[in-house]
Order: sequence, then structure tokens, then C-alpha cells
Amino acid sequence: MEKIKNRGIGKYKIWVWILSVAIPVVVAILFLIKIPNVDSLTFLPPIYATINAITAIVLTLAYLAIKNKNILIHERLMKIAIGLSMIFLIMYVAYHMTSDPTPYGGSGILRTTYYFILISHILLSIGIIPLVLVTYVRAISNLFIEHKKIARYTFPIWMYIAVTGVIIYLMISPYYV
Repeated sequence: MEKIKNRGIGKYKIWVWILSVAIPVVVAILFLIKIPNVDSLTFLPPIYATINAITAIVLTLAYLAIKNKNILIHERLMKIAIGLSMIFLIMYVAYHMTSDPTPYGGSGILRTTYYFILISHILLSIGIIPLVLVTYVRAISNLFIEHKKIARYTFPIWMYIAVTGVIIYLMISPYYV
């Protein structure tokens, strides 16, 4: 029985591994590349913060859809959430390749809170990649019991990332030049 289950995800396993490693590595490399004299992308932070907020809403709606046994709506919303996350990542990297980092100007407990949220957000953003990919692969492989087991962890982490992305933007936005 285990062999039959693994056949469905076996063809995706290598891609899950490759993407789980490649995406964070490529993002890290791109952060080292600065494209000078490009001011036209300074409008992106509120847009990608909004994308994070919409992702949180879509994830909530997808959760409600599956709780109500509306599998088709759940599937469509999850694909939208994945697409939004990809759009966010492209915009985020483009912005940081063309802009200097914005230092956080707050102090005291707000500064500590900001950096706690930022660091946990970044670390979980790296870890969510394989979780989302494995969760998705299990769903498209019709391994719904296994899908549900991992989705139990994927959903709250992904939601935390989406919500804290908005919080980070709101906390840093007064310091944008």
C-alpha cells in the first residue's frame, strides 16, 4: 500500500526538493545584487503588503471552504494563494534589488517586537516553501489523508507569514524615505 501511495508523489519529490532549496538560495543571491538608479519600484511595498493581506483572506476562505466540504472552491482558492505568494515574492525581490534597505526607526519594546516579528517571518518564509509544496503535491496526488495531516501545520504557518508581512509593512512604513 505504501508503494502505491508514494508512486503518486514520487514524480514530484525531486521538484519539491529542488524548489525548496533553490527559491531561498536564489532570493538570497538576488538580495546581493543591486540595480542602481532605479526609483520606479519604490511604490511596491504597499502593494506587496496588500498582496499579503489578500493572501491571508484567501487562506481563510479556503479553510472555510474545506470545512464546509466545498473541495472545488478550496482547491481554486489554494491555487490563488500560491499564485499570490509567487507574485509577492517577485515584487519583494524586485524592490530589494533596486532599493536600499530601510532601517527601522522605532525604539524600546516596539523595536524588539518589530525584530522578533521580522526574524520569525523570514525564517518561517523559508520553511513554508517545502510545506506548501508537499501539501499541494499530496492534494493533487489524491492523498487526502496525508494532505490533511500536513495542512494542519502548513495553514497556520502560512497565515502567520501573511499576517506578519502586513504588520512588518505597517511598522516600517513610517521610515520609508
